[in-house]
Amino acid sequence: MGMFEVSLIVLAVLFTALASGLWVALALTLTALAALLTRPALPDAQILATSFWSASTSWDLTALPMFIWMGEILFRSKLSEDLFAGLSPLMRRLPGRLVHVNVVGCAIFAAISGSSAATTQTIGKISLPELKQRGYDDRIAIGSLAGAGTLGLLIPPSIILIAYGAAVEQSIARLFIAGVVPGIVLALLFMGYVALVATLKPSLMPPEADVIAPESAFRSFRRILPTILLIAGVIGSIYGGIASPTEAAVIGVVLALVITAAQGMLTRANFIESLMAATRVSAMIAFILAGAAVVTTAMGFTGLPRELAAYISSLELSPLALLAALTLFFMVLGCFLDGISMVVLTTSVVMPLVTEAGFDLIWFGIYLVIVVEMAQITPPVGFNLFVIQGLTGQNIFRIAVATAPFFGLLALMVVLLALFPDLALFLPRTMFSGG
Repeated sequence: MGMFEVSLIVLAVLFTALASGLWVALALTLTALAALLTRPALPDAQILATSFWSASTSWDLTALPMFIWMGEILFRSKLSEDLFAGLSPLMRRLPGRLVHVNVVGCAIFAAISGSSAATTQTIGKISLPELKQRGYDDRIAIGSLAGAGTLGLLIPPSIILIAYGAAVEQSIARLFIAGVVPGIVLALLFMGYVALVATLKPSLMPPEADVIAPESAFRSFRRILPTILLIAGVIGSIYGGIASPTEAAVIGVVLALVITAAQGMLTRANFIESLMAATRVSAMIAFILAGAAVVTTAMGFTGLPRELAAYISSLELSPLALLAALTLFFMVLGCFLDGISMVVLTTSVVMPLVTEAGFDLIWFGIYLVIVVEMAQITPPVGFNLFVIQGLTGQNIFRIAVATAPFFGLLALMVVLLALFPDLALFLPRTMFSGG
């Protein structure tokens, strides 16, 4: 059977399985089986079992449930209230005032949750009612939250970077550190846009009479100090070579438990609820990664990625042209799949092209996450849009319109990353450990 026929069979099985509502992991497994059946001489069952087992026992994945649990613990704490109360007095002198709390709050919470949806939900449930009550325009409040909420995918510890690192066998520690500078730059772009809008259209902001409880900068900073110490403990230990991502995740869980206990929120019910939620999410992601590993192995046996890479090479596209094509491809795919599924689903086919073009795989991981962030706020299935719809009850397309400028800033970040690769690669080169 030729490669064209094999590719048709694989695509037909995959899209049929996904369209039927089958779990992504099972859809991937069926696709792998269909690919293997095109090569009758192969021991299908043995290949499936071996790939599943190898993917499920990867040491890199041990950081995954711990970081997820850390986020779940803090999701049930008073962290979001403290962030809003602590950041509000610090942001009030900037053009755009409290709208910046959305961006900075999301950036800080992203550094302890690893999830875009959790970041958007946690910050939004406090900030949106406050901004509405104080008279801020809905569009800028919603747009800034949706855009900044995507930072949960980029700023470490990022769950999607763990999935990418496991799928392409790259250092998760280096991927984490590579996301720091692009995450900060993206947050600054969001803040710059908010300040520009506040300057050009002051009517979108409430008058200066917008009341903020008087509080000294020191008292405000003290409210967010535990969160900053938690971030320093996790990211600093990885960057300094003191701890691996898995060990840093354990440090994060311990600090999260201490913070939650100090707030009086560490009840038996909250503890069990956070543990069960982390178990469910971790099992789902691990199952998807196992399915992706099977597809990768099956694709290797069919030779399809190698043939596709050779075909793309024959087109003699420049690296930038290939990157533009991949960006469009991932944006379209992101309209139908969640971020983790999108990353693991495309690994077996895209990675040979990326390697052939000479892209650094650490850099490509950061690029890919930013494109996935764009998909998070793209209708019809941008997940952050659904989270905000649940918080506000507004029409999802109205939310998408409010988010459009921040989508443009994410696209600008992709361009900046392509033009200045060291945005992602400088810090990993300076790490004290090989990761």
